[in-house]
Amino acid sequence: MSNTLSDELYMRRALELAQKGRYTARPNPKVGCVLVRENTIVGEGWHERAGAPHAEINALHQAGISANGSTAYVTLEPCAHHGKTPPCCDALINAGINRVVIASEDPYPQVNGKGVERLRKAGINVEIGLLRKEAEELNCGFLSKIRRGRPWVRAKIGMSLDGRAVSDDGRPNWIISTRSREDVHQWRLSSCAILTGIGTVLADDPQLTAHVPNDKNLTPIRIILDSHLRIPLEAKVLDQTASTLIVHRPNAKEVTLPSHINRLSINTCDNRINLKMLLEELGNRGLNDLFVEAGPTLTSSLLEKGLIDELLVYTTPRLLGDQAQPMITANIYPRFPEASPTLKLIENIQIDTDVRLRFRPII
Repeated sequence: MSNTLSDELYMRRALELAQKGRYTARPNPKVGCVLVRENTIVGEGWHERAGAPHAEINALHQAGISANGSTAYVTLEPCAHHGKTPPCCDALINAGINRVVIASEDPYPQVNGKGVERLRKAGINVEIGLLRKEAEELNCGFLSKIRRGRPWVRAKIGMSLDGRAVSDDGRPNWIISTRSREDVHQWRLSSCAILTGIGTVLADDPQLTAHVPNDKNLTPIRIILDSHLRIPLEAKVLDQTASTLIVHRPNAKEVTLPSHINRLSINTCDNRINLKMLLEELGNRGLNDLFVEAGPTLTSSLLEKGLIDELLVYTTPRLLGDQAQPMITANIYPRFPEASPTLKLIENIQIDTDVRLRFRPII
């Protein structure tokens, strides 16, 4: 690989463009493309939403005839198959691109090296791996779905300084600041689905929607774990502001839910819904990212089974005392405390009076 400083600058610009699809590209990956000719950017593009033109096509349209002889910087391997849009490889070849710099390969089976192969067969110089880590971070959900068959699981926790997640009035949302709650809505909006348990529905009656002006189609799916179908028919999550999926055990009682509500029966494990099986099913349904906004019990269960990929912890400068619920209710490793999961801090940001911490398990 013969990447230069200017190559890195152009790829960083492509990553910035890809980020513009954070809320809209799902379930497709977020992709950006920059076309450069004689050290001048002649075209830029990103993938906005499924079914719309890909990043490369948008950049080519902007560049016009100036694309001929240029270098394309793309954050993900160009597609080589006919989906809802034609192959981007063919468009790059036909436009006369003479060099393509790719941050990360696309593991999707219909691409997975085929894009690179087609470009090289056309005589185009292809280089792979520039800013790979940043590109894969941008699409951790998409890559999780393809490589592991399940969505990337990000769990949100609002926590007091003394490690309590739910105040004694039973309203977990209100222990963090208004600005932190607004930040939570941005994470909701960037996810394919929001998961909670029936306990949170019964205690807090959340709507579990994101602030999306004028576009209901961008609202994430709401997923409610309700083993015995105890959900009240007047619960806010049963309204029609977003799609809702109720997950229950096979032998749950018969309940007539509104016709717009979807149901999913999942087998149990240790008398609880099999969470691993649930995630696999959600992956089969094409979900990239799952945002867990639940009480300590469900969050603890996911942690215990090693199914949380990232913790998003909002710490607020309050003390709630021992009458409030703790952040984690289960002793995850009761017999081997030294084997408890080690978390790596990857981000630390102050939001108003709160601090938002992002952790990932060290594997």
